Amino acid sequence: MATGEVKVNAEVRDLTRIERIGAHSHIRGLGLDDALEARAVSQGMVGQIRARKAAGVILNMIKEGKIAGRAVLLAGQPGTGKTAIAMGMAKALGEETPFAMMASSEIFSLEMSKTEALTQAFRKAIGVRIKEETEIIEGEVVEIEIDRPEAGGVAKTGKLTLKTTEMETIYDLGTKMIESLTKEKVTSGDVITIDKASGRIGKLGRSFARSRDYDAMGPSTKFVQCPEGELQKRKEVVHVVTLHEIDVINSRTQGFLALFSGDTGEIRTEVREQIDLKVAEWREEGKAEIVPGVLFIDEVHMLDIECFSFLNRALENDMAPVLVVATNRGITKIRGTQYRSPHGIPIDLLDRLLIISTEPYTEKEIRLILDIRCEEEDVEMTEDAKELLTKIGFETSLRYSIQLITAAAIVCMKRKATEVEIEDIGRVYSMFVDVKRSTQFLMEYQEQYMFNEVPVQEAEAMETSPH
Repeated sequence: MATGEVKVNAEVRDLTRIERIGAHSHIRGLGLDDALEARAVSQGMVGQIRARKAAGVILNMIKEGKIAGRAVLLAGQPGTGKTAIAMGMAKALGEETPFAMMASSEIFSLEMSKTEALTQAFRKAIGVRIKEETEIIEGEVVEIEIDRPEAGGVAKTGKLTLKTTEMETIYDLGTKMIESLTKEKVTSGDVITIDKASGRIGKLGRSFARSRDYDAMGPSTKFVQCPEGELQKRKEVVHVVTLHEIDVINSRTQGFLALFSGDTGEIRTEVREQIDLKVAEWREEGKAEIVPGVLFIDEVHMLDIECFSFLNRALENDMAPVLVVATNRGITKIRGTQYRSPHGIPIDLLDRLLIISTEPYTEKEIRLILDIRCEEEDVEMTEDAKELLTKIGFETSLRYSIQLITAAAIVCMKRKATEVEIEDIGRVYSMFVDVKRSTQFLMEYQEQYMFNEVPVQEAEAMETSPH
């Protein structure tokens, strides 16, 4: 890599998304109003009023982007919406703010050191907004003339006439531009932009002057005004890339292809230092600005003491993102030591964290969540069936009752019905057991299982306990 030269790939990657319904696909945001008051049910979020308010305050802190290295802990029992709040924060931040999400156990399964994996995660959560000026030609196509050879083959030359409200110019075309125009299916009456540096052609729409023409146009045809002023314009283009993407492009011989293969490997410290210097230079020149994002680490108790001490140090860096971690553990051992600590996190790191606690859902809130999930999974259900499912969710767990929705819908389809009824819920409830019934079954038949470690007296005590 040449000294002082940092490559930034601003290629737009259009990926076809396959829509699938996930555990948190119904969440659109945190459901807060402008005064940071949590609405009872909004943007897929239900209940957890205090936790959502607190998350809203953190969100404002992230948007201002002034304070680096703040850390937040979402602590609560399983199934109380910790990941949902983190997902809500990601949605509320929008597309431009980087949001990197990982589970702690990922760090131990990668072919690199734990600290390198954490460094990469940190740098994925810091964006750089790069501004650059490009020269473009923007106008309405009046006419395209392409000279095709008599013997056939590829057209070598042609002419393109473009106009604005004030001027009209004829441009000579080469083979490459003719191919681009043919590929974009540009015809007279289209309003187009041509990037002078790359030769990329963009179609803005059809001119309003052609709106009365009897062309074969679909309902999606967009009409735009004929551009004003000069044909050649200077336009400011803004790209947002993460520091990790810049690291990968500059550290590997195959450049940005490593981003797609995922084989980034360990990145040398010198490369990162050089990139940080260059980004600082761009900031001083006003070419770029830092967009601090969020790094969300789920199941944080799975990290070991080395990772925790690294996090402690990394949070002191002025380029650190806002760290959000979640755990469902109580007082437990810190991984890699014999010491017990709240949430399995060392006290010195806990002291740095702003702790948001989540509370168990009430029966009414479980009902509202089940309503949202039925709508999301496109399942019609009777009121009685919903009442029963709510009761099951309250007595067992919310996750178990949510998983019964689609199973009940399939059972309902088998009997050629359109609405899930009580009998369908009853059938799937007997088919799939929850944790409590499964444990009870194990206690009854423990002698028949291999490697049973619960002594008989302990098992009897568990059976007679209030649970």
